Amino acid sequence: MDREDPFLYELERVVHARIAEADNYSYTAKLVAEGTARIAQKVGEEAVEVALASVTDEGDKYLRNEIADLVFHLLVLMAVKDIRLTDIAGLLRERHESRQPSSGA
Repeated sequence: MDREDPFLYELERVVHARIAEADNYSYTAKLVAEGTARIAQKVGEEAVEVALASVTDEGDKYLRNEIADLVFHLLVLMAVKDIRLTDIAGLLRERHESRQPSSGA
């Protein structure tokens, strides 16, 4: 398995910066200005596209692009809800560790 790629955390910082700047040329800022419901709608649309891409003959590149779109929109939603990647990673770690068999030591 590849080591953690810090770009996802860098992208999270970029999303937060674009939201703070509220630049009219930024897709991120425009999306946030449309409100949480619109962001949630985009997340839902992208999730459906990922599901459909996973069962088509379009290939892995198509599926990866759809997953990238979903992750991006999730990062935007997380930003407006003040949820960080580290929060989610911590939650997943806790779940994983709680399901590990005890060592008995």
